[in-house]
Amino acid sequence: MTINKPIILFVAILFGLALQMTGVHAKSLKTAQFAGGCFWCVEADLEKLKGVVDVQSGYAGGHVKNPTYKQVTRGGTGHYEAVKVTFDADVISYRELVDIFWRTIDPTDAGGQFCDRGDSYRAAIFVTAEQKAAALASRAAAAKAMKGKIVTPILDAGRFYKAEDYHQNYYKGTGRVLTRFGYIKQSTAYKNYRTSCGRDKRVRQIWGDAAPFAGS
Repeated sequence: MTINKPIILFVAILFGLALQMTGVHAKSLKTAQFAGGCFWCVEADLEKLKGVVDVQSGYAGGHVKNPTYKQVTRGGTGHYEAVKVTFDADVISYRELVDIFWRTIDPTDAGGQFCDRGDSYRAAIFVTAEQKAAALASRAAAAKAMKGKIVTPILDAGRFYKAEDYHQNYYKGTGRVLTRFGYIKQSTAYKNYRTSCGRDKRVRQIWGDAAPFAGS
């Protein structure tokens, strides 16, 4: 069988362009780590942002390797419930991401977030050396905007441990879970938890119309 050389050349050019485009896109993908109380809620909020490619629930900031959910919530591991955000820096910058994050939490609370109390539910931003200046500038701007003291720390990023599979995308799960109201759809259980925990109510009290996801 004879293969037309111009066709081969055309295919090779297309393949090369595809590789080039993939490389450029990969270079624009960055990651960020945030802790804002229940990681189900932080994941649900940040996944709505244009330019966010993926959000994983997990654990960060502690000293125990490969921690489990029970270990973290029981205490003593040093870990926060956290998320790792993969985002396209050509669409949303790290500074923009941090600016929005402040407006999804209560940065005046050092003992947890909303109804969830304890070390694992504290808020924090975990930064690389490259991200630190932007995070600090964002915190200063947020404190000025809310006219209050922000106690949420900015910490050096360490290893992020992905949480168990059943925690990923919990807010849109289609299975049924047992609650005090009986077996209900997982996404409904999440909405009930979020409402009863007072997350959106408190965020609106602090940020008003600047709260992007309160009530969503």
